[in-house]
Amino acid sequence: MLTNALLQVASPLAAAAGSATATPAASPGHFLDLLNGALQNVSATQGAASVAQAGFAAGVPGATLGKALVANDRAEVAWNATVAVRNEVVSAYQSIMNMQF
Repeated sequence: MLTNALLQVASPLAAAAGSATATPAASPGHFLDLLNGALQNVSATQGAASVAQAGFAAGVPGATLGKALVANDRAEVAWNATVAVRNEVVSAYQSIMNMQF
């Protein structure tokens, strides 16, 4: 759901960037690829935290409470950063939409 919302916000921005003079190194789809990769990394971090917690709860050898807590903290920081970036993107989009020409 978050991915779809961010992609909806990013699509007009990517289209605008594609219509502007672009450097050869920056392709129009590069921003969306970067965004998708970042969201996949956050999802992987959350998955790793779930696995670490389940492993500790199941008593898997080598799974410790410390590892589960660190994985959970990493997932929480990644999620909070994602939400902060989303809020900034939405704020910038709203500022642009409120501009009068």
